[in-house]
Amino acid sequence: MSQTENAAADQQTRKGAPLRVVLVGAGHRTMLYARYAKEEPDKMTVVAVVDPDPGRRARAAEEHDIPKARLYRQIADLPTAKDLADAAINGTMDSIHVATTIELLHKGYDVLLEKPIATNAEDLAELHQVADETGRRVQVCHVLRHAPFYHAIKQAVHAGSIGQVINAQLAENVSYDHMSVSYVRGTYAEASRAGSSMLLAKSSHDLDLMAWLLSGNRPVRATSSGNRMFFVPEQAPEGAGQRCVVDCAIESSCAYSAKRHYVDNGWWSFYAWQSLEGETLDPSREQMLESLRIDNPYGRCVWHAEADIVDHQVVAVEFEDGATGSLSMIGNAARSSRTIHLIGTKGELFGTMQDGNFTLREIVNTGRSGAEHQQGDRRRRRGAHARRGRSPARRGLRQRAAR
Repeated sequence: MSQTENAAADQQTRKGAPLRVVLVGAGHRTMLYARYAKEEPDKMTVVAVVDPDPGRRARAAEEHDIPKARLYRQIADLPTAKDLADAAINGTMDSIHVATTIELLHKGYDVLLEKPIATNAEDLAELHQVADETGRRVQVCHVLRHAPFYHAIKQAVHAGSIGQVINAQLAENVSYDHMSVSYVRGTYAEASRAGSSMLLAKSSHDLDLMAWLLSGNRPVRATSSGNRMFFVPEQAPEGAGQRCVVDCAIESSCAYSAKRHYVDNGWWSFYAWQSLEGETLDPSREQMLESLRIDNPYGRCVWHAEADIVDHQVVAVEFEDGATGSLSMIGNAARSSRTIHLIGTKGELFGTMQDGNFTLREIVNTGRSGAEHQQGDRRRRRGAHARRGRSPARRGLRQRAAR
C-alpha cells in the first residue's frame, strides 16, 4: 500500500472524530488558527505544541489543555503523525517555513502552512518535491481567498460579469499603527531578521489574489520598485528622541507614541509584550512602561528604529493573454484597507474589502452617442451664462415653477 493510500485509510478509520493537530511555532498566527479548536471542538483538537520558547509552550498548553509530555522544543523531538496527530499548523518565521514543513512531511503530517510558502524559488521547488514523495498535503494560508468579499468577486469574474479581464488594480493600505508595530519596530522591520521582504510578509495575500482572480492566465513578466521614505531619521520631527518614554519631547502628541499605542490603548499586545512572556502573560502597567524604557524594541522611536524594509512599493505584472495588473502597498494609512478595481471587456468591478461590498458596472449600449461631449457643451453654455451675470440654475428653477 502506498503512503497516500495509507493516509486515506487512516482518515477513514478516524472518520467522524475531530482532526488532531500539532501547533508548530506558537506565535500570533498559529494561535489564531488554533482558536478553531475552541470554537468547533467536535471538528478539531490541539494535542501538542512545538516551540523553542518555554513561555509560549506554556501559554499554548494552558489555552488548549495540552499535557506536559506533549510540549516539545523542536520538531526533531515530535513523534511521527501515526503516533500523535493528523496534521500540523506551521506558523514559524518565514525564513524557516520550508525547512520545518519538510521535517513535518517526513514525519507523516499534513501541514497547514502560514504564508508565504517560501522565500525563494529553489525552496519552493524542493517543498513541492518532498510533498509529492511523501504523499502528504501542504495547504497554504492564503486566507483572503475564503473571505466573503473576495469569494463573491471570484464568482462574478468566473461568471463572466465583466468579460475577459483587461486590468487588475489592487492596493493594500497598511495603517500607521500596524506599520509601526510590525514593520518599523517589530519582527519584520529588518529583512535579514525576518527572512522575507515586505511583499512576501504582508502583501503575498494580494499578489495571490491577483493571480487567483486571473486563474489560468499565467504571469509572464513583473517589475517592482519601492523604498523606505518616511520612517527614516531624516523625517524625524524636532524633539523626537530615541525611545518614546525616555527622551522624547513630543511623545504626548506623537501619533506613533508607544505608550499610547501599547499601554494606554492596549493595541497589538501580543507583539508588544513578547519580551515579558518569560515573566508574565499579564503584565502590569508599571511592567509595561519599564519594558518600554529599557530594552523592548517596541519602545523605539519610529524614525530611529534602524528598520530597513520598504514602507511603500509598487508591482506591475503582465499576463500571458496581454492583461496587466498592479499592486500598490502603502504603509502609514490612517485606516487599513484593501481595494480592488478590475476592468474587463464587458464592464468593471471595484470595492474595498473593509466596506464588505463591491460595485459592478456593465457596459450597455443605450443607443445614445456623444454623451460626454453633450455634457461638456452644457457646462460650457452654463459658463457663458455665468459670465454674463445670469444664473442658469436659478433660471431653470423658474422654468420648472412656471410649468
